[in-house]
Amino acid sequence: MTELEMQQISSFDGQVLAFHRLKSAAGGKPVLLLHGLFSDAAMNWVKFGHAERLAAAGFDPIMLDFRAHGRSAAPVEAAAYPADVLALDTAAIVEALRLAEYDLVGFSLGARTAVRGVVGGLAPRRLVLAGMGLEGLAGWNDRAAFFIDAIDRFETVKQGDPAFFAVQFMKSMKVNRPAARLLLQSVSDTTREGLAAITMPTLVLCGAQDRDNGSPQALADTLPSARFQEVPGTHMSSVTEAALGEAIVSFLQENTDRD
Repeated sequence: MTELEMQQISSFDGQVLAFHRLKSAAGGKPVLLLHGLFSDAAMNWVKFGHAERLAAAGFDPIMLDFRAHGRSAAPVEAAAYPADVLALDTAAIVEALRLAEYDLVGFSLGARTAVRGVVGGLAPRRLVLAGMGLEGLAGWNDRAAFFIDAIDRFETVKQGDPAFFAVQFMKSMKVNRPAARLLLQSVSDTTREGLAAITMPTLVLCGAQDRDNGSPQALADTLPSARFQEVPGTHMSSVTEAALGEAIVSFLQENTDRD
């Protein structure tokens, strides 16, 4: 595997954010990658080869560890989690690295964050929203309540409980539960009207058995310049599929060639 390098920046409020790059990809076209809930850059983008695929295609994958995830700060004060904090952190890394021309890719919570970032003013050239459907961008309180309940019952959840797999994943990722609980309450919804701001070429990418966040086809149909593509897998397994990284590379290359 190509050598991975961790770097850090201070976000808008001084909290330290970690991000990761492949040393061999220096000088490539920057792609900012945002991982899913309770995951991190290494699990989402490195472990299953997606970052390597991007680097081999001439891209520079910049992989952020979200606040309360991975190697980034995990404060346990409510003030550290204002509304849209992850979108604010994403804007902070774009500013810190002076990314004038870049692509933006998000999986699940990362896709939701990418949407919030664009609605808030980020202007990537191309956008990939993976593991996300139209309904997943609104009604976050219900989704958050499921994970907050899993955190609150962490020590007592048994196999067969709907929260079992979430708890097992939190255990494997050594999630800071108090910080994650606060973060879950900071995520903002996006309306259909808000999606009109997303005018750049967009790929909506989802596992064939993944409708955890609603209809990806409906999301693609709602966006001004988007198409939908399926890859194998469920919400949890699709990120392990080579097809996911290959689809991202193909879309970014295809649209690069049109520039």
